[in-house]
Amino acid sequence: MSNPSESIFRKLQFYTTASYPCSYLPDQMARSQVAAPAHLIDDASYSRLIEQGFRRSGLFTYRPDCEQCQACIPIRIDARRFVRHRTHRKIWNRLQTLQVRVTALHWDPDHFELYQRYQQARHPGAGMDQDDQAQYTQFLLTSRVQSSMAEFRDAEGTLRMVAIMDQIDTGISAVYTFYDPDWHGSLGTYGVLWQIQHCLSLGLPWLYLGYWIQESRKMTYKSQFRPHQILRGGVWIEPAPG
Repeated sequence: MSNPSESIFRKLQFYTTASYPCSYLPDQMARSQVAAPAHLIDDASYSRLIEQGFRRSGLFTYRPDCEQCQACIPIRIDARRFVRHRTHRKIWNRLQTLQVRVTALHWDPDHFELYQRYQQARHPGAGMDQDDQAQYTQFLLTSRVQSSMAEFRDAEGTLRMVAIMDQIDTGISAVYTFYDPDWHGSLGTYGVLWQIQHCLSLGLPWLYLGYWIQESRKMTYKSQFRPHQILRGGVWIEPAPG
C-alpha cells in the first residue's frame, strides 16, 4: 500500500507564473514555479517540496523558475555540525538577555507595528513597506502546515524581533524574520543562531534559510553559517571552503 503523502504528492500540479521584477537583482525579471492546489499540500508533501528547493509565502509554495538566471540557490545549515565562530559567539552571548516565546501563528498589533517599521527601514519601495493588516496576515499568518512564531523581547518587555518558522521532517524552514531596525545588536544574525539551536532542541538536523544569491550583498550573511549545503541539480552538496 502506498504512503498517503506519496499519493497526494502525485496529485500536485506545478505552474509557472508570468514574469515580474526580481526582488533581489536590479533590472532583472523573475518567474516562479508554484505547487497547486494549495489545500493538498500537507506536512509530508510540504517537507518534500522544501527539500527540493521550494519556499512558502502564505498559502503559496514556490521556487524560482527563471529562464536566463540561476542565481537563487537554496541553502540549508547543518545544525548538528555548526560551530559558532568568534563573531557569532559574541553576538550569542550579548543577546542572551532576550526572552523568547514560541507560539502558534497569531495576530498581534505589536508584531505588525514592528513589521511595518522593519519594512520601511530595510526595504523601502519594495512594496511590502505599504502592507496593510490583511496583506501582512495573508503573507505571514496564513498556513496549512506546521508553523509557529518566536517573539524576542528585551529585559523591559519591549518587542525586538519576530521569526516565522515551519517545521518539516528534516528541520526548520525559516519563513521570515523581522526585527527592530533601530536596535543595534545584530538581531538578524542572532535570529539565525537561535533557530539553529531550536533545530537541535527539536532533534532536527537542518535549518533551511531559503535562497542565497552570491551577487546580493543582503544575502552574504547566509553563507557565513558553516557547514552548510546548497542545492545543485536536485542534490544537496557541501561547497568547498572559500
